[in-house]
Amino acid sequence: MKARIVLFEPEIPQNTGNIARTCAATGLELVLIEPLGFRLEDRYLKRAGLDYWDKLGYRTTADMASFLELQGGAPLYYASTKGGRLYTDIQYESDCTIMFGPESRGLPVEILEAQPNSVVRIPTRADCRSLNLSNAVAIVIYELLRQHGFPGLSIQPPTVDTAEPVIGSESPETAEQE
Repeated sequence: MKARIVLFEPEIPQNTGNIARTCAATGLELVLIEPLGFRLEDRYLKRAGLDYWDKLGYRTTADMASFLELQGGAPLYYASTKGGRLYTDIQYESDCTIMFGPESRGLPVEILEAQPNSVVRIPTRADCRSLNLSNAVAIVIYELLRQHGFPGLSIQPPTVDTAEPVIGSESPETAEQE
């Protein structure tokens, strides 16, 4: 899968670190469009990403124009509270890109208005402004992956070498006792 997540001018290092960890765990590339609200050496960014940084494919671009050159012709979606379509209404291509805006202001209106059919949203209560950015990214990533059968991910429970069963599965001893 060649899908990627793009953060347009992210502001909070912990959110970006969490998103980096999710991208590393799922095999998606992460692109950060500058300016960033932190330095990549930030300890909060590193802490949130834990020890997954070596498993992550990521890059930064200087601005939106540089990103669009990198993007080429791959399908591009924009996640925003202003979107008219639900994130589940899209059939995501395996090489698509999904862009998220900065925590304090979201994506610029001019970007959203240029491609209104590519703007998606996650439903929330009317009296709640938005979800946390890292949670929103995770929700959309897993919908994209679900649609493609979770390529490259382990969907079977882990093999356990101890006598303890995997949560949610029955061991032969438990089944006999009931």
